[in-house]
Amino acid sequence: MKKLALVTVALAALATPALAQTAATTTGSAPAEAKFSTVGKDEMFSSKLKGLNITNQSNETVGEITDIAIKNEKIDALILSVGGFLGVGERYVAVSPASVAITHDVKNDKWVAKMNTTKDALKAAPEFKYPK
Repeated sequence: MKKLALVTVALAALATPALAQTAATTTGSAPAEAKFSTVGKDEMFSSKLKGLNITNQSNETVGEITDIAIKNEKIDALILSVGGFLGVGERYVAVSPASVAITHDVKNDKWVAKMNTTKDALKAAPEFKYPK
């Protein structure tokens, strides 16, 4: 029993410097030290944005947010699904995030997206195709 305890302590002592050295070494271009943030309850999450229906000034549903394009750490475009019914005949368009007003309806506790456009205008917009 003493031998088992001695072997365990010896292995732990030998492994400790190797683990410490491995943890201090990083590869790639990411910063070596993690920085943490706090997130407030009123912040928007991409999981809430994706799948959000967009309505126009007449409260007609004109599209649905299906994806988010990010460039240089900023939202570059919202990818909308338009013109389809139950996934048939739909196509995608990319719109500027500035053209979509996203607010939180406190009374109903849900996110609302509004855009000043029509279904026909979005159907006529240039089609977005995902890069290969």
